[in-house]
Amino acid sequence: MKNIVLFISLSTTILLAQFSYPAQDFLGGGIGYSPMYIKLDSIPGSSFLTGLGLEPKNFKDPFVIHGGEGFAHVTGRWRIGGYAGVGGTTISTIPDIVVFQDNNGNDTLDIGEPSKNYTKYFNPTIEAKFTFSLGAASVEYVMPLLQDLEISAGALMGLGRAGIALDQQSGNPRWADVFSNVYGTMDSTGTLFYGVDSTEYADPSILPGTVPGLLRDVSATFFNFQPYLAVKWQFLERLGLRISVGFNKGTITAGSWVLNGRTKISDSPTSAIQGASFRTMLYIGL
Repeated sequence: MKNIVLFISLSTTILLAQFSYPAQDFLGGGIGYSPMYIKLDSIPGSSFLTGLGLEPKNFKDPFVIHGGEGFAHVTGRWRIGGYAGVGGTTISTIPDIVVFQDNNGNDTLDIGEPSKNYTKYFNPTIEAKFTFSLGAASVEYVMPLLQDLEISAGALMGLGRAGIALDQQSGNPRWADVFSNVYGTMDSTGTLFYGVDSTEYADPSILPGTVPGLLRDVSATFFNFQPYLAVKWQFLERLGLRISVGFNKGTITAGSWVLNGRTKISDSPTSAIQGASFRTMLYIGL
């Protein structure tokens, strides 16, 4: 009977010790690489990108922000920290071109107007890049489970910046034409044949073709809020793993978008940067 009582007492002591919060963790902190994955509900301007022949569904999903995170205990079971990171994803297309004789000037191919497929060397490339950067502070409440395992509830609060860059180049080659000569035709003897019109024949200038293009960039800064639940496991004395699950909520108010960093777009709509979020963090610290 004494052995049973002793066993129960010892087991209870060990169990309570496992659920007690260690003092060194209570005063500790950590820092490390922390990628954030967001399942965005939508990307601003997607409907307009579709009109350019782009497919918004080809943006990376989930969207990934590569960043760093740090945390430190302050008082009681409260912890503060910070997060900073940036991510981007790109889609592009090279459309086929039909050239037509626009007799009535309405920019539409009408019945009876001559048309043909464009088969020359270069086709235009249309590319869109969406970026999202985030800088935020965090506040959370810690609930210990075991000596080296805890859960916490908190929120990231800070500033986000979203941007959409639209690059339209009319001189990007298709892959099959990358290694073609940009000056003319090369024969088997190594002689380059460079064609000019009659006005240039007497004094030709040997130049490659120009590559015109157009780049537009729209961006906006907004308040970003991300509540979350986190699990932290200290599996070594100075090394641990932290996993967070939450929901990102950022709202860009109407008229807040800016063109090329200078000109405000007054009729720009309200946009949401929101979706379920997931963060992992391999940290160094206590």
